[in-house]
Amino acid sequence: MTNVTLEPTVIACINGIALHSADEALSPDELRQRACSELLRQAAVAQSLLSADDLPSPDGVLSEAASTAIEALLDKNLLIPEPSEEACLRHYTAHQASYAIGERVNVRHILFAVTEGVDVSLLRNRAETTLLNVRCHDGKNQDEAFAKDAKTLSNCPSGADCGQLGWLTSKDCAPEFAKEIFGNKEVGVLPRLVHSRFGLHVVEVLAREAGQDQPFELVRGAVAMSLRQKTYVTALRQYLGLLAGQAEIAGVDIDASDSPLVQ
Repeated sequence: MTNVTLEPTVIACINGIALHSADEALSPDELRQRACSELLRQAAVAQSLLSADDLPSPDGVLSEAASTAIEALLDKNLLIPEPSEEACLRHYTAHQASYAIGERVNVRHILFAVTEGVDVSLLRNRAETTLLNVRCHDGKNQDEAFAKDAKTLSNCPSGADCGQLGWLTSKDCAPEFAKEIFGNKEVGVLPRLVHSRFGLHVVEVLAREAGQDQPFELVRGAVAMSLRQKTYVTALRQYLGLLAGQAEIAGVDIDASDSPLVQ
């Protein structure tokens, strides 16, 4: 009889606080998100913004009190200066197309969904292989290859219709998806995977309808908001890095954080 030695389950911790149970399988992104939330929760306790009795739940969901305390913590510790008129104008000039209204794209895609327990590395390899396969064809052959892969591989209901999403505006898409599709002139199968909260997408832009450019004065508020968000993300990453440097961390790589918490 062969003896089988089971590898012990590594439980990720922040300063001795477990981020998950021994039988819970989390993706790297989910684990990093919990780690970031726990770093902030502990910092809120340390700065007397949250009671030490408010402990994290086993599923990683923060209490209402903890969420409120973390908001107060970030308001207190993150310096987000108001962008200058010059910075706003430079950003507008460089990204004018993204502030146009009425732009539409005719798109189809093949979705490789990131779901609980999925092997993200294997999923990415499968998506990259599919992208390469589609791009190795041209003309009618590419159209047929895309349609076939959409029907057999896509995790989106649109797969049954060869991946067709139809004509979309930026408001029809998740922001991270729209950012990759709108505001440029690319037509055809994009040479890169598009990442969104739903997973990895092989995308083909079939056609575009240009939007109408808006004068700076009309979009100044939106430009300023975009710059403030960029500054906020940078400041939050730096603050999390500072907290991580002061913490005892096991089983999770904070430095690789592309968690939704800091996007």
